[in-house]
Amino acid sequence: MKVNLTEKFQLIHQHYSPKIVGELNGQYVKLVKFEGPFIWHKHVDEDEMFLVTKGSFRMEFRDHSETLDEGEFIIVPRGVEHRPVADSEVEMMLFEPATTLNTGDVEHEITQRELERI
Repeated sequence: MKVNLTEKFQLIHQHYSPKIVGELNGQYVKLVKFEGPFIWHKHVDEDEMFLVTKGSFRMEFRDHSETLDEGEFIIVPRGVEHRPVADSEVEMMLFEPATTLNTGDVEHEITQRELERI
């Protein structure tokens, strides 16, 4: 199945609301737009991969941060507390197990239990 990222990102109008665009081997391929700080959280059982498709952001860890620009990705290992922060809107592709909640071990008003497929 062919996916056009530009077209799919145009369908996303809300920050921090990941959308499923593909699935393989128990993993979801998700697209998300965000701006500002997310919440501190970790994923006990899952690693996450964040690929920047447009813009840049900081992945903050408790002891350091990494700045990622367009075309770069980072893998956050399971159990590592982290918080994405974007000074301006960023478009991101995520690769993570289908069981992964966006807020990990934290229950929050922005927790997304049911994700839309676009």
